[in-house]
Amino acid sequence: MIPDNDSKIIENAIEAYGRLILTLCCSMVGDYFESEDIAQETFVSAYRNLTSFDGVNMKAWLVRIATNKCRDYLKSAARRSVPSSDEILVQTADHDPIPEEKVLQKDTEKKLRAFCENLKEPYRSTAVLYFCRNQSAQEISKMTGKNLKTTQTQIYRAKAMIRKQWEEEFG
Repeated sequence: MIPDNDSKIIENAIEAYGRLILTLCCSMVGDYFESEDIAQETFVSAYRNLTSFDGVNMKAWLVRIATNKCRDYLKSAARRSVPSSDEILVQTADHDPIPEEKVLQKDTEKKLRAFCENLKEPYRSTAVLYFCRNQSAQEISKMTGKNLKTTQTQIYRAKAMIRKQWEEEFG
């Protein structure tokens, strides 16, 4: 059984630093879906190792855990693939979005919304709020009156269903 105090500490940390950790992971990994997994792993790891936390700076501790998780992911991903010359050019190119990229981004957002709309309830409404309207799990939980853990589970499952749809359509 989970001690109430430990559960509350992690719940508060997710609320306070969840977006920061996700943003950090996105900037390091470059893949939104993988970043969400890594961010979730960060908080699971923090919960499991809460006894080793000195209680001084939760934010710095979580950032260190997330950074290490991202590095581990990047090491394992780097071993699995060798970048092509096109990928190297893209990485070194100017990052100002060109009109074609803007159109592709809009198209991707439109497809993501369609995938969210294809889900059955309660995953549909949760996915739309989270992926399309950029609401946090905490905000969705408050809006819907659902328990935070229930909302987080629905987001996690919706993400898996969306990923499956994406892979079916785009390989």
